[in-house]
Amino acid sequence: MTRVLVVDDSPQILATLRLNLRARRYEVAEAPTGEQALRRAADWHPDLVILDLGLPDLDGVEVIRGLRGWSQVPIIVLSGRSGSGDKVDALDAGADDYVTKPFGVDELLARIRAITRRVPSDSGTPLVQVGEFSVDLKRKTVSAPEGAPLRLTPTEWAILEPLLRNPGRLITQRQLLNDVWGPAHVKETHYLRVYMATLRRKLERDPSRPRHLITEPGMGYRFDP
Repeated sequence: MTRVLVVDDSPQILATLRLNLRARRYEVAEAPTGEQALRRAADWHPDLVILDLGLPDLDGVEVIRGLRGWSQVPIIVLSGRSGSGDKVDALDAGADDYVTKPFGVDELLARIRAITRRVPSDSGTPLVQVGEFSVDLKRKTVSAPEGAPLRLTPTEWAILEPLLRNPGRLITQRQLLNDVWGPAHVKETHYLRVYMATLRRKLERDPSRPRHLITEPGMGYRFDP
């Protein structure tokens, strides 16, 4: 049973998430403060953390940093802060996704399912299916349904690989730009737009309506299996 730690100081939100998660056979623990969240995570070892940023004792970003000091547990931020700066700070600190309040329970549950399906980066299974294409991350090859190879450039691989190794996880623009082009280019978001358009033309059935390589406007990209 998947363990979910919900961190929020709102009794109403805690009750809503507790009811919906347990109804879908998740095991749920709760923490109304940042300090309790860190202690509960250390004692209970959850499979996923849902975290509010506006906690009464610690800022949620500090909780993320505290967790990331020893754990790679997936973190979904659930916050009333809708500014792009807050989202970037949380994602850069190590959050995997960001959902803004008020939120739809169905959307949140879908994001939970996507993140809990993801394969750890050190998984021994290097094959990933992207629509009709089979991607071998170890050999760096892409095969079409009829078996014909599809060629990707080194830059396309550098952008695609972190997305495929973290299905469901939002990878920030800053992270991709820094990893591919270096820290001097973290504001050159047009680089990513160009290369993502090329990847979609190669891998998506309908590049204008991508099913797998998804843009989160102003934040980054995610791979939806």
